[in-house]
Amino acid sequence: MPETIKSSTFSSSHCDLLIAPEEDTILYDKSSPTAMEPQLHKLFSGISLVARRGELDCRVKSLETDSRRVAPGSLFFALQGLKTDGNFFVEEAIERGARAIVSSSPPLDREGVCFLQVEDIRGVLANVAARFFQHPEMDLEVVGVTGTNGKTTVAHLVHYFLNTGGASCGMLGTVKYDLGGRTIPASRTTPESPEIYSMLAQMRNYGCRRAVMEVSSHGIDQQRVQGLPFKVAAFLNLTRDHIDYHSGMEEYFEVKSGLLTGKTGSVPEVTIVNIDDPYGQRLAERISGKSKLITFGENFKSSFRAANLSLNADETSFDLRWDNKTMPVSSPLLGRYNVSNLLAAFAICHSLGCDVERLIDRLEGFAGVPGRMEKVDAGQPFNVLVDYAHTDDALQNTLDMLRAITPRRLLAVFGCGGDRDRNKRPLMTHAVMDRCDNCWATSDNPRSESPEAIFEDMKAGVVHPCGINFVEGRRRAISLALDNCNPGDCLLIAGKGHETYQEIADSVLPFDDRLIALELLSKKRLIQT
Repeated sequence: MPETIKSSTFSSSHCDLLIAPEEDTILYDKSSPTAMEPQLHKLFSGISLVARRGELDCRVKSLETDSRRVAPGSLFFALQGLKTDGNFFVEEAIERGARAIVSSSPPLDREGVCFLQVEDIRGVLANVAARFFQHPEMDLEVVGVTGTNGKTTVAHLVHYFLNTGGASCGMLGTVKYDLGGRTIPASRTTPESPEIYSMLAQMRNYGCRRAVMEVSSHGIDQQRVQGLPFKVAAFLNLTRDHIDYHSGMEEYFEVKSGLLTGKTGSVPEVTIVNIDDPYGQRLAERISGKSKLITFGENFKSSFRAANLSLNADETSFDLRWDNKTMPVSSPLLGRYNVSNLLAAFAICHSLGCDVERLIDRLEGFAGVPGRMEKVDAGQPFNVLVDYAHTDDALQNTLDMLRAITPRRLLAVFGCGGDRDRNKRPLMTHAVMDRCDNCWATSDNPRSESPEAIFEDMKAGVVHPCGINFVEGRRRAISLALDNCNPGDCLLIAGKGHETYQEIADSVLPFDDRLIALELLSKKRLIQT
C-alpha cells in the first residue's frame, strides 16, 4: 500500500481530504505508451489534502518547481523560496500548459486545471517524485555524505573505489552528476527531489547498483532528500558556514545531524561519524544503539584510525588501523584533512562489503578532485594551486598544510561571496593574513553586493595592512599575485575551485581560476623569454 503523508490540524474553510490508498496500485504499465505519464490520482493515492478543486483523472508528463520549465501536461509545485514564492507564478504555469497545481495556499478556480492544497508541500513533492520515477531508490544502495568540508572529496573517493570490478556507482555532488552512462555538470550540491529521483532512475537504467550523494544542509532542511532510505550516511565535520541561512551553529548542527538520526524519514542502516570533530562526538552519542555506528579519526577510540602521520610536499602517509588490522597508506592527497577524508571513504566502502586492503592498493591511481588542491603548471618555478576553500576553517586547514610544505613564501588570492554570511568575512581575512606572507583580496561571486561593501566587512579582520591588497577584478588580482611569485613560493587561489563562472549582479559570467591562471602563466612566460 502506498505511504500516506498525514496532515495535522490546519485552519481552512475547506475540509481535509484524503485520497484513498489503492491496494496494489500499479503506477506504470511499461508496455503502455503512457508508461511515464501516471494518472494524478495514483500519484496522490493515500496523501492527505487540505482542499481540492478539479478532477484527478489527468495524466502527468513531468514534475516542475520552476514555472519556466513547465510544458503541456506538467504538474507544477508552487514552492515558497527564500527570495520568491512559487504561488506568484501559478498563472504562468497554467499558461504554459500545467494540468495540475500543488500549493500550500487555497486552490484557485480554473477550468481544466486541478488544484491541490497540501500542508507539507515539500514532503509531498518528495513522495510524489519517488512515485513518478518508479522508486529507483529501492534498486540502489544509497550513500549520503554530509559535513561542512570534505563532502566532494569523500564522494569522489567513494565513487572511485566502488566503480571497481564492474560494480557501477553513480554520484550526485557539487562538481558533477555521474549517472552511470553519462555525466553532466552539477547545478547545485543537492538538487530538488524530482531531479534527484530522475537521476537515480537514470542510474538504475544504466545498471548502477549504488549511488553516492553529497547532502547539503539546505538539501536536508528543504526536504530534498526526504524519504530517501540511505544505506549509509556519513558525517565529516561542522564548522561555520551558511549562517546566513541557519540561525546559528546549533541549528546548523541539528539540520546536518538529521541525515543520520532519521529526521529525513528513516535512520540509515550504517552511520559513519568523525569523532575528531566535537560535533561528531555529540552526534555519535545520539546515534549509539539506533543503527550500526562506525567512527573514524585520529582519536584512539575510532573504528577507522590514522596513526603515525607523515605530511609531505608530494604525498601523505599514515598507518590505517581497523578491525585489529594495520596497513600503511600512501596517498597522493595532501594534508591532514585529506587523511580524515580518506578514513571516511574507507569506512563507507568497508560498510558496503569492500576489501579495505584492495582499496589501499587502488588509491595510487586516484586522479584527485577538480578544483580541490588542483595544480596549475605551465613550467613555472613556483607552485600554483586552485582550491574551493571558502570558509575560515577550510582556509586555515589548507594554508597550514601548504605552509608546512612550502620552502619559501606562501601567497594567496581569496574573496568572500556576496549575499552570504557577512560575519565570516573578517574571520576569513584573519585566517589568510595570519598564515600568508602576502595576499590579494578580490571578488568571489559578489552577486547583488558591491565589492566595496564586501571589502569593508573583510577589512575588520586585517592583521597588518602591508600584508594585503584589495583588488576588485579577480583576473587582475590573480595576475598581480603571479607577478609577485618567486622560485620556491606557493600561491593558493582559493574560493571558487571547480567553478567556471562569476556571479555579478544578475549575470553569470564565464570565469575559471584554473584556466585564467594557466593563460596568465603562459603569457608571462612568453614575455619573459
